[in-house]
Amino acid sequence: MTGLRVRHRGTVALDSVDLALGTGVHGLLGPNGAGKTSLIRVLATVARPSAGRVELLGRDTAGRRALGEVRARLGYLPQEFGYYPGFTVREFVAYVAWLKELPAAGTPAAVERAVARVGLADRADAKVRTLSGGMVRRLGVAQAIVNEPDLLLLDEPTAGLDPEQRVEFRELLRELGASATVVVSTHLVEDVAAACTEVTLLDAGRVAYRGTPGALAALGETSGGPGDHPVERGYTAALRAHRATEAPR
Repeated sequence: MTGLRVRHRGTVALDSVDLALGTGVHGLLGPNGAGKTSLIRVLATVARPSAGRVELLGRDTAGRRALGEVRARLGYLPQEFGYYPGFTVREFVAYVAWLKELPAAGTPAAVERAVARVGLADRADAKVRTLSGGMVRRLGVAQAIVNEPDLLLLDEPTAGLDPEQRVEFRELLRELGASATVVVSTHLVEDVAAACTEVTLLDAGRVAYRGTPGALAALGETSGGPGDHPVERGYTAALRAHRATEAPR
């Protein structure tokens, strides 16, 4: 994407964002209101930019035909996703597979695979309304990956997961990132440090930092800033550096 600009209710949510993402797991960090969710929504084709060019999976999303092709190849988990509480886990994931127009012959196997990958195989026949908050979040990941997407977008995917589940989720992210472009918006720097190949830090709608988690951690080691983790210290140092050099808009 180049020159991306997004306005939301009269406020500039993203401004002059240039970003190219390849195969791997890309972490999105930033304070509340930095523009992370706005960027995820544009990548998911849910929101349209006010200006700029967005190319996803080799297609310019300005065209209606291209939008349909891109949506069939992406997976998306928003911060809050809608579901039918009366469906079973299996039924809900199958319903999303149908919406994504997966071939009928391969859908049952795709559903079972997605449910198993998020650790819900033993709850496949349970009603969604009986699931805990963490299980519902894992269900959200399952529906996002049922079509084996080439572009996977996850907004705060580990919210509600316990530490053991987060470790398992990081392993899944690394597995998915081996062959797809995975974008994860999160406030948890441990997830970025453990699972991401690259990190983009947004601040007030602009890119404040982009690099590897290791480079961000190294920045934290030399900054002496606050934080219990090197990536946390690097996060603070990068924000300070960006704000010191950013020209007023």
